[in-house]
Amino acid sequence: MNTPKRAPLPVRGRIPVYQPDLTGNERRYVLECIDSSWISSLGTFIGRFEAAVAETTGARQGIAVCNGTVALHLALHCLDIGPGDEVIVPTFTYISSVNTIVQTGATPVFADSLASDWLLDPADVERRITPRTKAILPVHLYGAACDMRAIMAIAQHHQLKVVEDCAEALGTHINGQHVGTFGDIGTFSFFGNKTVTTGEGGMVIANDETLAARLRMTKGQGQSLTRRYWHEILGFNYRMTNIAAAIGLGQIEKLDAVLARKRAIAELYRRLTKHLPVTFQVSDPDVTSSNWLVSLLLPPGTDRERLMQAMSDQEIDTRPVFYCASTMPMYASQERFPVAENIAARGLSLPSYPLLSDEDVTRVVDALVKGLQAQGLAGSAG
Repeated sequence: MNTPKRAPLPVRGRIPVYQPDLTGNERRYVLECIDSSWISSLGTFIGRFEAAVAETTGARQGIAVCNGTVALHLALHCLDIGPGDEVIVPTFTYISSVNTIVQTGATPVFADSLASDWLLDPADVERRITPRTKAILPVHLYGAACDMRAIMAIAQHHQLKVVEDCAEALGTHINGQHVGTFGDIGTFSFFGNKTVTTGEGGMVIANDETLAARLRMTKGQGQSLTRRYWHEILGFNYRMTNIAAAIGLGQIEKLDAVLARKRAIAELYRRLTKHLPVTFQVSDPDVTSSNWLVSLLLPPGTDRERLMQAMSDQEIDTRPVFYCASTMPMYASQERFPVAENIAARGLSLPSYPLLSDEDVTRVVDALVKGLQAQGLAGSAG
C-alpha cells in the first residue's frame, strides 16, 4: 500500500498543526461515487474501507461509522454499559472518551496517568475498581500505546469489559499487535487531522463475530442484517457515507508511507530539540508509535499561552494538549490527579503532518527556541 516517495516541499507562509495528504486516489474514488450516484450509506467503498481497516489492524471485523465519538458510544452500548455502571477512564483525554460514557447513563471514574508515556496508569485503575465497575476505557493518546498487558490482566481478574480508544493510534503496535485488538472493542477516528481521514468518520473493530454483528445492526437503526425494514433491537443512525469511505480507502492505501514520514518527522523533532529543556512521551520499548501528533512538555514555569502566541507571530500554529476532564465544569472533581494535571498544564503539540519538509520542522523548532529564549528558558537548539 506504499506510494512513490517524494520529497515534501517547504511550506511558504503559516505552518498549521495538521493538514491531510489527499494526493492519492481520494479524488478518483469520490468521483466514482458521484458518477455511480452511490453517495449515501450504501455503496462498495464502505465494505472495501472496512476490510482495509480490518486487514491493517488484524481484526476480524471492521464496522464503519460516521465519527469517532459515536464509535465509542456504539461500543459501550453494545457491551451493555448503562445506568448504575462505572467505567474507569483517564482524566487526561479528549472529552469524547468521557462524554460517551455519560451518554449511556453510566458514571465515568477518573484515573491518573503515568509520567512516562502520559497514558492510563494501571495501578491507579486497580485502586478505583468497585462492585459497580463494568469496564475500563484506555485511551492511546498521540500515537502512544497504553500498557495493555497490565490493563487486560486487571480486566480479566475482575471480569471487566475493555474498550480501547484508538482515535489517535492507527498504525500503533505493541509487540507487533495493533492497538484496538487487545480489548473487546477498539474504536478509531478519521477526523480531518487524523493519520487516515475521511473528513468525519470512525470505525469499530472486534474479533467476536456475534458482537460484531450486533455492532453492525445497532449502527443501522437496529435493522435486521437480512430483512429490510425489520428492526430487531434499539439502534442508531451511525452510518458512514460511501463518499467518506472512498476518501478513507484512498487514504489507507498510503498508510505505510505516511507512517514512515511521520516517524521521520518525530525523530527529527527529538534530535533538533535534544538540548532544550523539554520532555517527550517515553513509550515502552515494545511499542511502535504512529507518532500522530508530536507533543512535548514545556519547562516548568513556562507561560504556554505567551509561547504559543510568540510562535503564532512567526506563522507557526501549535495546540495545547488536552485539559483534564475532571477539571471541566460538568465533571468538576475535588480530587487531584497530579501527574495528569502536570501534563495538561505543560503539554504542547507541534505541526506533525506528513507533508512537512525537514526545513519546515527546522523552522518550527527555531520558533520554539525563540519563544523559550524570550522567557529565559533556553539557550539554543544545538
